[in-house]
Amino acid sequence: MDTNQEAKEVKETGTKEISPGGQETSGGAVSSTAAPGVTDNATENSGVDVTFESLGVCRELCEAVKHMGWDKPTDIQRDSIPYALQGRDLICLAKTGSGKTGAFALPVVQSLLDNPSPIFALVLAPTRELSYQIGEQFRALGAQVSLTVAVIVGGMDMVDQAMQLAKKPHIVIASPGRLVDHLENTKGFHIKGIKYLIMDEADRLLSMDFDQALDKILENSPRDRNTYLFSATMTSKVSKLQRASLKKPVKVEVSHKYETNAQLIQNYTFIPWKYKLTYLCSMVNYFNNYSMIIFVDTCLAAQKLASVLRQLNFEAVALHGQMHQNERLGSLNHFRAGDKKVLVATDVASRGLDIPQVDIVLNYDIPKNSKDYIHRVGRTARAGRSGRAVAFVTQYDVEAFQRVEHFLNQKLEEFNQIQSDTAMQLHQRVLDASREADIEQKEKEGGGQLSAKQMKKNKMKRILGSNNKKRKGAAR
Repeated sequence: MDTNQEAKEVKETGTKEISPGGQETSGGAVSSTAAPGVTDNATENSGVDVTFESLGVCRELCEAVKHMGWDKPTDIQRDSIPYALQGRDLICLAKTGSGKTGAFALPVVQSLLDNPSPIFALVLAPTRELSYQIGEQFRALGAQVSLTVAVIVGGMDMVDQAMQLAKKPHIVIASPGRLVDHLENTKGFHIKGIKYLIMDEADRLLSMDFDQALDKILENSPRDRNTYLFSATMTSKVSKLQRASLKKPVKVEVSHKYETNAQLIQNYTFIPWKYKLTYLCSMVNYFNNYSMIIFVDTCLAAQKLASVLRQLNFEAVALHGQMHQNERLGSLNHFRAGDKKVLVATDVASRGLDIPQVDIVLNYDIPKNSKDYIHRVGRTARAGRSGRAVAFVTQYDVEAFQRVEHFLNQKLEEFNQIQSDTAMQLHQRVLDASREADIEQKEKEGGGQLSAKQMKKNKMKRILGSNNKKRKGAAR
């Protein structure tokens, strides 16, 4: 969509636009006037002198953000919070890792303090992991004010969730599908009294995948509410915005739509497809002291790759959509705590997750959608930290990689710090580990889940059998 068309759509929906520190004007134009509560000098210094207190955040929440380590507002927080506190609807676009969760959580909790009521706000998120992360942020902000939060997502027991909802929590964070299940099946639960509806990662929520669930949720929510749409990337489609029932929203955009963080070093490595796994293991070994996320396209690839890395004594865990929810949370918590250095994941981990200590992102599979590349590499170089992303390009990935470069409007530099000879030294070990991973997967699929002890016993038999064959061959 070109700029003129976007401007036309924004005008048709009554949306006002502001740039970083900019004041809305009639007709959606951008002026250089500072946002309410922000001085001109602070705007010129990119928010250096701005505090949460100067934005209008109450004393209790200023204390809470201080305990959470938030020293000063981020750009999106600086420019959106004053409008949110005025009771305006918001469409906020900001790059990943820019503090979008705080930008909507602070105004909601402050409004709740002024007018406490049950099921005060509903937050919708596209993934289970992001839902739990948002829940943690709300709990931290409301720790001193007895804020109650319920996270309602798929993969967990509906009866337990129904009991949580029966207690009338202040904030409900949910995935659209599971929320609709409760609206239809949980007696006494409704969202007719919510004062805030927040859609995080709104571009994904407004996609076809969640259309029916969103329609149901919007039908059951009151018209007299505040609505916030937050995302790193979002297309301004008039019909989608109208369906979300925003009332003359302010559009706050603090970055270009599809840019990556300035602190991020982006590279690619061009390798033969035949030796792709070997080169990956070599790179994991090269960055052995750093925490990293490896992105793959399929659940099966994530499971196998994590298994191969474990066979090679790397501390790796998998995260994908076919895992049970408790297993997914376990993998994520192990990685967050630093117990595991490597997380092998599908795009379920590419959206919204805030794991500050991620140093490296490896795109083992080039994403088919270039926007997904932005979200993937956004897991590193967050909140002012530096990071590195490396894309693995084989002879079959050239076209997809060129699309990514065109999307970024930049040419990536080649990562050439691992020589071919060095990588191929691991080749035989990688082949052996790959075979072990395949056998392990077959044992899990056939006859149910074997115990870890039995699987280890089977592995030792294979190793001993292989050594016996070698000795017999040498004797001959």
